[in-house]
Amino acid sequence: MLDLKQTALQIFRETLAAIDIPATMRRKLAREDTRISLSGAMLDLAPFERICAVAIGKASVAMACGLTELLSPDFRAEGIVVAPSLAKSAPSGFRAIVGGHPVPNEGSFAAGRAILDMLATANERTLVFFLLSGGGSALVEQPLDPAVRLADMQALNQLLVTCGASIDEINAVRKHFSAVKGGRLAVAASAAMKITLGVTDVPDGRESALASGPTLPDPTTISDACIVIERYGLLAKLPASIRARFEHPETIPETPKAGDAAFRHSVFQLLLGRDDLFHPAHRAAEAAGFVTLCDNTTDDWPVERAADFLLAQLAELKRANPGRWAAVIADGEVSSPVTGDGVGGRNLAFVLYCLEKIAGQRVAVLSAGTDGIDGSSPAAGTVADGDSSARAHALGMDPHDYFRRSDSYTFFKNLGDAIETGPTGNNLRDVRVLLTE
Repeated sequence: MLDLKQTALQIFRETLAAIDIPATMRRKLAREDTRISLSGAMLDLAPFERICAVAIGKASVAMACGLTELLSPDFRAEGIVVAPSLAKSAPSGFRAIVGGHPVPNEGSFAAGRAILDMLATANERTLVFFLLSGGGSALVEQPLDPAVRLADMQALNQLLVTCGASIDEINAVRKHFSAVKGGRLAVAASAAMKITLGVTDVPDGRESALASGPTLPDPTTISDACIVIERYGLLAKLPASIRARFEHPETIPETPKAGDAAFRHSVFQLLLGRDDLFHPAHRAAEAAGFVTLCDNTTDDWPVERAADFLLAQLAELKRANPGRWAAVIADGEVSSPVTGDGVGGRNLAFVLYCLEKIAGQRVAVLSAGTDGIDGSSPAAGTVADGDSSARAHALGMDPHDYFRRSDSYTFFKNLGDAIETGPTGNNLRDVRVLLTE
């Protein structure tokens, strides 16, 4: 009999292997002698006197290593790597800085200042690679207004992430107070040739949300930022230095828009995105003998609604293909509000919610983050099958109680089913694998 849990784990492992960043960089940029491929065109590296790199995000070290390997041995990049931690060393020639996440800290401010100082020396004979991945918005910061202190920016971030605002609304505000967001790093290196490579955990078409779009035209306006402050009643709660600007919005500088001269010598290319996650997972499931459906409709859905929907998709796929094994692959980030003081995350909560619904069935459910970290837990996620509920009850664990207390990691750790990869150095979207015989 097929071990569905182990099969789901194998699909996840093969997916992680397929999104290896240095290998992807070599494949997609396809260097030939002194030229690299960018968005279908070739760029010659030879005319540039200097190559710099700014790597920001959870995948920054892997991206910097990939760039170094791509350029070696004929070219050498120098630059700055900013990450939430440094489990792996940055390559030679790169200054490594640990920034704050999810709230900026002293390291974030130091990183912002260092990056702006480096870009101030870039000219028309400089090629700058911006290597962006998720988490960059907090990791690098520097206020436009020197009167705004770190404590003020921390308070602003905390208000925004706890008021119920969407990520687009949050970005609309913080881009207008930052010297490093909303296209302003492109302005800082206006004369240079700029190449931005993205490993994105944001939906297609919303790339300016990645690390708050430091090198892309900003689609938001001062008016948008003011609307967010008003909508969530934040004005009176803001630090004085920031409140004063919103009381006089005409004093807030607008972010650069499409058509700005800073973007004239600028290229953006998605290095890894949704398709790069779906395709290897789809191939791995089909290679294991499953008729497979990929679904991307559940992004931002409440965990319960997403789980019910995907389990129904799996049952329907099975009905439509009698005698065949069936698989549903989904991506995106579900919403799982914290309702207790336990340890867990949205992926662990997703599987825990499914537990009783698949009890006694030949079904397995896996949900995990490609960055190797889920919420407050040390796990990437977890996997369960139709026997998991009975095993839990035999250990005296009530799935509903653990779900209510947001203690999903403890639950699956006790079952021995937590998936602990450690930080992967990547940051695509969460992936879910649902299998049935």
